Amino acid sequence: MTAFAIILLIFLGLLLLLIEFAVIPGVTIAGIGGFILLGLSVYIAFAQYGTGIGFLTLTFVLVASPLLIFYFFKSKTGKKMVLESFIDGKVETVNIEKIQVGDTGKTIGRLAPSGKVKVNGEVLEATSTGSFVDHNTEIKVLKILTNKIIVEPLKK
Repeated sequence: MTAFAIILLIFLGLLLLLIEFAVIPGVTIAGIGGFILLGLSVYIAFAQYGTGIGFLTLTFVLVASPLLIFYFFKSKTGKKMVLESFIDGKVETVNIEKIQVGDTGKTIGRLAPSGKVKVNGEVLEATSTGSFVDHNTEIKVLKILTNKIIVEPLKK
């Protein structure tokens, strides 16, 4: 029965560690419980079976724990939980060949204070000079930034 208890403690300890790394990140009861169960299994192996089986159990626990976590995150399920290291998105840039300071256009939606405008047939992200600008209002380009333009409503 003691050998079964040791194997059960190792299994439950590894399961709790896997839950700790995969489901509940951070230092939680699952991780602490996993380390306690693994330590308890090694202690029982030393106490009941002596140093030979004790060191064998300790070696198994020290090798199995990192391998289990490593192979879990290399599996298809584990890869779904990890963020990718590349970003394939891009920032829309303003085409300075089509848009110049002083050009006029209309708001597509309300600028509160940011929104979309249409200038020279181009739909762009725009920010007003601080005030809200209603939908379908004539605007004037004041400044061109990398990814948006600064506009103000035309005075009538």
